[in-house]
Amino acid sequence: MFDEHAELQRLGAKAAARGEHALTNPMLDLANQPDATGESAKTWSDRRDAWSRGHLAQQTDVPRAMESASAGRGPAQDQALFGVTRVLTFKGSVSLTAASGFFFERSGRLFLITSRHVLFDAATGHAPDRIEIEVHTDARDLTRVGTLSALLYRNGTAEWIQAQDSGGPVDVAALALDTAALPDGYLVQAFTPADLPGHSFYIDVGDRLVIPGFPLGFYDTLHHLPVVRQAAVASWYGVRFQGAGYFLTDARMHRGCSGSPVLALATDGAATGHRWHLLGIHASRMDMANRNSEMDESLGLNCAWYADVLMVLTAGPLQAERLAAETKPE
Repeated sequence: MFDEHAELQRLGAKAAARGEHALTNPMLDLANQPDATGESAKTWSDRRDAWSRGHLAQQTDVPRAMESASAGRGPAQDQALFGVTRVLTFKGSVSLTAASGFFFERSGRLFLITSRHVLFDAATGHAPDRIEIEVHTDARDLTRVGTLSALLYRNGTAEWIQAQDSGGPVDVAALALDTAALPDGYLVQAFTPADLPGHSFYIDVGDRLVIPGFPLGFYDTLHHLPVVRQAAVASWYGVRFQGAGYFLTDARMHRGCSGSPVLALATDGAATGHRWHLLGIHASRMDMANRNSEMDESLGLNCAWYADVLMVLTAGPLQAERLAAETKPE
């Protein structure tokens, strides 16, 4: 008798042997989920877990895989977990908010990327003066982390950089990090310009995306790892939605995810060593100003700013000086 779960487990093991990421689980495709098939959530989750068991059984132990990654030999899918960090904002000793961010490395400089409104938001009066981020410090023990505290202003001038384009302000900010101030042995899998989509890149509406982050501050508090939301492209990628510098994603997102990277799995990962395309930076949920909140549900759509803005924000000291935010907290 055909055992569907055994077959799914075998397919999961084969996918792992080919070097495919756990997020390629076919049961995560929208077409295979209960809303599309009409089957129960229990039936779907059992199939999903069967494939995942096979995939996990084929893997080498996590610490050894992480050691290879830290030496520059590991697959770049680690960026979805070890390139993302929780961003805590403070004004003096007073804790304000928790959000998401990720690391971007260019020309030997390491940047923290997050939403601009995480660092300053005039509309709400949000004006922190420093942030804290966590990084792993032991490839064998994921419970060990260190904290970096970084000032947002120095001598009244913002240390972080924001951008503006022809469509208006861009809700993305970059903060150059002093790597000498990072904890000893820090483990960071930063995104780089090589992870940005090239001219030949194509993604269609409805294609799957992933967004790792810290929704409502929820994450693996033992191993200090983010959780990953499934998403889909909800507007024509490459076309500025309503003329602004972002595209739309369809995903269930929450507060705390602002600043998360928006990623697409690369099809050429085995050849290039890059498993992810960095498409955008999640900023906020999109809604209609005239929606009747009593009769109509939220659209469930989100803004993702095009990631090519990072090439402007990290261009160098002279460019940074021109783009530096001039706002000073009260």
